[in-house]
Amino acid sequence: MLFFGFSFVLIAVQANYAPYFFDNGARSTNGNMALLSLSEDTPVGTHVYTLNGTDPEGDPVTYGLTYEAGSRRYFSVDRNLGNVTLIEELDREKEDEIEVIVSISDGLSTVSEKVRILVTDANDESPEFINTPYIVQVPENTPSGSSIFKIEAVDRDTGSGGSITYFLQNIHANKFTIDRHSGVLRIKTGVTLDYEKSRTHFVVVVAKDGGGKLRGDNKVFSATTTVTVNVEDVQDTPPMFIGTPYYGYVYEDTLAGSEVLTVVALDGDRGKPNSIHYCLVNGSEGSFEISNTTGAISVIKSPNQLKKEVYELKVQASEVSPEGDVSAYAFAMVTIRVVDLNNHPPTFYGENGPQNRFELTMYEHPPEGEILRGLKITVNDSDQGANAKFNLRLVGPGGIFRVVPQTVLNEAQVTIIVENSAAIDYEKFKVLTFKLLAIEVNTPERFSSTADVVIRLLDTNDNVPKFSSDYYIARIPENSPGGSNVVAITVSYKHMLGYQKKIINKPQNLSVLLLFRFLIHPSTGIIYTQPWAVLDAEVNSKYNFYVKAEDTDGKYSLAEVFITVLDVNDHSPEFNENIQEKTMIIGSPVKIEAIDQDAEEPNNIVDYSIMQADPANVFDIDQSTGEIKLKSYIRSLDIIHNITKNKDCIWSVVVQAKDRGSPSFSTTAVLKIDITEETLHKGPMAAFLMQTKDNPMKALGVLAGVMGIMVLITIMISTAMFWRNKRSNKIMPVRRIIKKRQPQPSRTVRMEWLKFKRPSNAAEKFVVEDDAQSLQNENSNNNVQVAPVPPAAPMPPPPPALASSGDAPGWRVPTVSGSLTPKFINKQLKKRGHSSAHNALVSELKMRFEKRNAAIGEPHI
Repeated sequence: MLFFGFSFVLIAVQANYAPYFFDNGARSTNGNMALLSLSEDTPVGTHVYTLNGTDPEGDPVTYGLTYEAGSRRYFSVDRNLGNVTLIEELDREKEDEIEVIVSISDGLSTVSEKVRILVTDANDESPEFINTPYIVQVPENTPSGSSIFKIEAVDRDTGSGGSITYFLQNIHANKFTIDRHSGVLRIKTGVTLDYEKSRTHFVVVVAKDGGGKLRGDNKVFSATTTVTVNVEDVQDTPPMFIGTPYYGYVYEDTLAGSEVLTVVALDGDRGKPNSIHYCLVNGSEGSFEISNTTGAISVIKSPNQLKKEVYELKVQASEVSPEGDVSAYAFAMVTIRVVDLNNHPPTFYGENGPQNRFELTMYEHPPEGEILRGLKITVNDSDQGANAKFNLRLVGPGGIFRVVPQTVLNEAQVTIIVENSAAIDYEKFKVLTFKLLAIEVNTPERFSSTADVVIRLLDTNDNVPKFSSDYYIARIPENSPGGSNVVAITVSYKHMLGYQKKIINKPQNLSVLLLFRFLIHPSTGIIYTQPWAVLDAEVNSKYNFYVKAEDTDGKYSLAEVFITVLDVNDHSPEFNENIQEKTMIIGSPVKIEAIDQDAEEPNNIVDYSIMQADPANVFDIDQSTGEIKLKSYIRSLDIIHNITKNKDCIWSVVVQAKDRGSPSFSTTAVLKIDITEETLHKGPMAAFLMQTKDNPMKALGVLAGVMGIMVLITIMISTAMFWRNKRSNKIMPVRRIIKKRQPQPSRTVRMEWLKFKRPSNAAEKFVVEDDAQSLQNENSNNNVQVAPVPPAAPMPPPPPALASSGDAPGWRVPTVSGSLTPKFINKQLKKRGHSSAHNALVSELKMRFEKRNAAIGEPHI
């Protein structure tokens, strides 16, 4: 039998309560994230909230964040601490509300809640213009104050950051205003638009928000756009004829129906010009008609049916609107002459007659369509009819100007119109040159003519003319003929850029400070010599003056010019005399000298040589100094006597002085050399007299100098004594001085003038006179006795003055050491005897030479 036992286990089960979040209200930073709001400018990584809850059993809890499928994850949470961190940048304009499922778990139970997080606005958006670009068409006659356009901009921010106000840049320079709230653009009150002056206006509009907080700072954002306002032309200007006055010609062989000339009129309104309708008002007398559309005037009769030589036609040009209405009109006179055969080419005329060159000065960048009114050009063909029909065209840089009319019959006023203003640029072309060509159209001869059209462009003149150098150095040979060019002076200019203009004035003249020998060309700046000018480097080799560059406004500058006259070898060396006499003492040289008047080396450097001497081996000459001496082996007269039979020892030597110029010039002279041995009388005075035997002026000059020094010493002593006596209370008796004076020979010295008198015989001496006192010197040794003290210091001698050769008997010099006439002194020395020992020595030598010459005879030269 089996027995079974059972046991029963009782298990006690305790209830588990779910965890829950704390609800701390809308402004709390911890709890269940209900009613949380974040600004869109919150930085990524910011701790934005703390999840907080509890478990009733006190078990630890964990936190979690989940999102619906497809949603962006903006937050992350710390499971244990519940700290919520922003991990994705917020943008209210893209997503202003974020749904998040928050959960809390105690390990057994999990509680989840869906919360909504509000994203608040920050001023992080700029205004944006919509429907751009803005291009507005406005008729030019739109009244001032009218609204022409509305500008609209949006800002996706809210509040003040999303509000927009409008304003214009450069409001004072604009012709428009804008409503700051609505953005309506209007024409300013009192301002009108003009198509002919300005066809397009560019208006810069600024949209600005009201500002707001962004990352703690107050930010204001703005945006700009440009509104292009195109002004539409309105018919408010009458038509205008161009190329007036009109001249036409009908030749004797012109066929009826031939075109005479064409008149051209343009609608003054260039934007939407109306068509022009031409008609003849009067003057045609049934002989001419005009094309209503082209303005071509034709003759409808043969020339032999034309009763008048000149027809004056009045032409009307009317504007016709697209609807066919005539809105405005203008008149022009056309002169038609009846002429005959084709025997004249087209000819251009200026104001003073036929002319083939026309010049105009104008500012750069003139308006397009402007007529060059400074050119007064008329073209004429004196033939009639078809023979006077020719075409005009400009040959040169293309697309800049055009000529009107292009076809001329007989005569027309030539008009040149600007086509491309940008190409007329001073920086690119300072001068524009064109050929105006007139060539006949339907003639077998095809006569033609041309005229040069020179257009000079100007820029502002804001600087003085500037020489290319502060000074100029030039050289010119002295033998240059009159009118020779010396140097060219050049001037450069600077200019200042003005507002949309560049203007410059060129100088009108160059002038030079007047100088006797030089002139300057006023336009080329070339300095040249006067036609009569003769340059001489020996007279003046340096010239220095200023040149002046001056423009039309009176602004000027100076430059210094240095001109050197280059020496040319145009002088020959010259001796003092063609025949000279020298006395040579054996052992001492004699010297010759020739002067070359040229100004510079090597033209004035003289070389000396002996051309002829008999015998040839007696003398040597120093090439540079001109010193002549005996050969080194000749030491006495005996050697000379052995060389030649000429016992008087006088030689005639032909010497030559030659300069070093190219070509070289030379001069010869005859030198008579009297050779003698050294005298027995030794001493410096004897040597001096022998050396100066052939040059008495030198001896006389030395003596006169010694006497002058003695006179000066006398004057100084006399003056000192005078001032000493004047300061003393006692007057020294004159007789005390007189007692000490010894009687002197009758040789007087004048203190005011020194006079040399021609001696009547060899015994006469120098006579010196004084009006007040007499000074005597008896032995010609210049020992002058002191005269009585004068009452006042003597006056200084007058300026030097040389007397003419005809005044030899009463020859005067200003001082004792003054210059004496060489030839006169030579005669004085030959006639004057000397009583002193030195004079006796000279007389003895002279007598010996005379005896020798008498015994042997003069040498043959």
